[in-house]
Amino acid sequence: MATIAAHDLRTYAVALLGRAGFGETEAREMADLLVWANLRGIDSHGVLRIPRYVEMLETGLVRADFAFREVSRAGAVCVLDAGKAPGATAMNRAVAEAASLAARFGIGWCAVRDTSHAGAIGYFVQQLAERGLVGLAMTASKPLMSYFGAKGEALSTNPLAIGVPVPAGGRPIILDMSTAAVALGKIMAARDAGRAIPTGWGIDADGADTTDPHKVAAVLPMAGAKGSGLSLMIEVLCSLLAGNPNIAPALSGDQGGGFNGMVLAIDPAAFGARAAFLQQVGALADAIHGLQPAPGADEVLLPGERGHRTEDGRAVHGIPVAAGTIRRLNDVAERLGVAVPAAFQGRDVATD
Repeated sequence: MATIAAHDLRTYAVALLGRAGFGETEAREMADLLVWANLRGIDSHGVLRIPRYVEMLETGLVRADFAFREVSRAGAVCVLDAGKAPGATAMNRAVAEAASLAARFGIGWCAVRDTSHAGAIGYFVQQLAERGLVGLAMTASKPLMSYFGAKGEALSTNPLAIGVPVPAGGRPIILDMSTAAVALGKIMAARDAGRAIPTGWGIDADGADTTDPHKVAAVLPMAGAKGSGLSLMIEVLCSLLAGNPNIAPALSGDQGGGFNGMVLAIDPAAFGARAAFLQQVGALADAIHGLQPAPGADEVLLPGERGHRTEDGRAVHGIPVAAGTIRRLNDVAERLGVAVPAAFQGRDVATD
């Protein structure tokens, strides 16, 4: 591991993505999302994704010359086609649209189809929670995960995130979870760090459990049938409602619709007094914090609280980045003609 300042990591990310061909705005949006994940300890969704994002641009899975198109709009619901825009850009647009609709109707739903990988989607609901709105986000994509009771890849690891505002002076409650036993990025991170993965994360080509991250052919759903069932329903909400299905075409041998996402924004004032809602959220948080810790636990934390603390520490002391990840970033820099910053030099030997 090397420790890199967040500013340096963000600046390098912007340079790499910009030289690869992304527009300046999109490169910054992507870098902000990736480094946010690294700051919060979600390294599986951080800058290690950059080489893959560059590859996706080069192969046409994501486009720099995208154009948003409104598919439909009815009341508090809006459907956009992103034209293979970067996931960060598409989901930021969905946040803005959903918040605007919520200001008019009390609730706003924006579906955005034909985009690309959207990273740690807790980033998007945090934006809404910081505006005083309850936010919900989901994304859906191609098969990567097994369906409970079946062999091979059948569903995606479709994530779900919910953000809740809190009384003034506090930080939002953020649930950000994958429907898989583990995010695929954590397996990628294990490859970069040269370490084994726990049993129950993934299966090999024969359908057998494996601890070798290089042999993972499909990740497993969380909680068995519950995880695969939730992933299936997210495909319905993100893809089928938006008219861009993924799973059924892919399982029939055709190409699926690619990445889809949705953002739901809820104005608490539509349900009554905003101040009363925030007071109740504060009371609920206090009640959870007041629970007696189980043996081995020092305290009881709310969703997202550990991430907030990790962010505070890494913002001051730097972000640990695996040697394999730095090597891959530097390989991309060399290929694209980007000067490797001093903080990343001498760190090109992979540990995997």
